[in-house]
Amino acid sequence: MAVKALALLSGGLDSSLAVKLIQEQGIEVEGVSFTSPFFGPENAKEAAEELGIKLYIRDVSSEILEIVKNPRYGYGKNMNPCIDCHILMVKKAKELTEEVKASFIITGEVVGQRPRSQNKQILEAIAKRANIQEKLLRPLSAKLLPITDPEKRGSINREKLLALSGKSRKPQLGLAKRYNLRRYSTPAGGCLLTDAIFSKRLKDLLKHNEYTLDNILLLKLGRHFRSSAESKIIIGRNKDENKRLKSLAKEGDTSFNVIGHKGPLAIVRGNLDAETLEEAASLCARYSDGKEFPKVKVGYRRLPDGAIKSIIVTPVDATELGIKRI
Repeated sequence: MAVKALALLSGGLDSSLAVKLIQEQGIEVEGVSFTSPFFGPENAKEAAEELGIKLYIRDVSSEILEIVKNPRYGYGKNMNPCIDCHILMVKKAKELTEEVKASFIITGEVVGQRPRSQNKQILEAIAKRANIQEKLLRPLSAKLLPITDPEKRGSINREKLLALSGKSRKPQLGLAKRYNLRRYSTPAGGCLLTDAIFSKRLKDLLKHNEYTLDNILLLKLGRHFRSSAESKIIIGRNKDENKRLKSLAKEGDTSFNVIGHKGPLAIVRGNLDAETLEEAASLCARYSDGKEFPKVKVGYRRLPDGAIKSIIVTPVDATELGIKRI
C-alpha cells in the first residue's frame, strides 16, 4: 500500500516547502487546515491548489476560544497562544490520519525561527503533548531533530531532508524559486491574534467579562471606544464595514446614524445611559460629513424594532469626550 503523509498546511511558504520535500520522495501528501474566529483556511486553500493536493478543513473554534482565555504555555508578543494552538492542531491532525489512512504528519516548522515557540525543546514538547512523537516529521529541520518513524522504516530518506535553523528566510526563498512556488502568505499573516490592535481589543473583552463569540466577531470591524465598564461604542469606517456591523448587531444593541449628512453606522453594545448616548452620538457625528458643523442631528434606536429617536450634538472626538479608544 502506498505511503501517505498528512501536512499541516497554513498557506505559508514553510508548510508548502515541507510538502514539496516529501512529494519529491514519492510520498502522497494531503493537507489539513483549520478555521476559527481568529484565522481561516483561505491561504491554505490557495497553497493546496498550487501544490495539487487535497485539503481537509476542520473547525476548532470552541477549542481555540478556551485556549485563548488561559493558555498553558502563555502568549506570544500579542494574544497568540502559538504553542498551545499548535498542540491542538497536531492532535486534530492525528485524529484525521486514521480517517485518511496517512502514516505520519508533516509540518513546516523550522528550528529557531521563533526562539520561544520553535526551539528544539518546544518542538519536542508539542509532539509529546500530542502523543505522536515519532510520527511527526519536520522536513525543513529534520536533520537537527530526533529520527522519526517514517525515516526508520525507510519510507523517507533522511539525507534528502534539510537542517534549516534560525530566522533567515533566504534558504526558503531559494527553494521557492526552485519549486516555482508563488502563492504563499507571510509567516503568521493569517492569524488575528498576532495583530497588536486586535489583541488590545481582545484583552479589553476579557477584562470586562465580555468574552463571547458575538463580541469577538465585532473586534474585526470599526473603531472601538470604551464608554464605561458596561458599554462599548463601535463605529464603522466605511460602507462595507457599516453593512457588516449591521449584520452583527444583535437584540439589545443601539444603532446610531447621522441625519442630513453621510456618515457611519455606530453601535452601542451594553448599557445606554444618558452619558453613553451623548458620547455615541457625538462620535458618530465626528466621523460624518457633518463634523465641521457646530450641531448635528443623530438618529438612534434600540434593536431590533425600537422607535427611532434623535438627539442634537456637537461633533467631538474621543479625547474631548474623555473616553478611551481601544
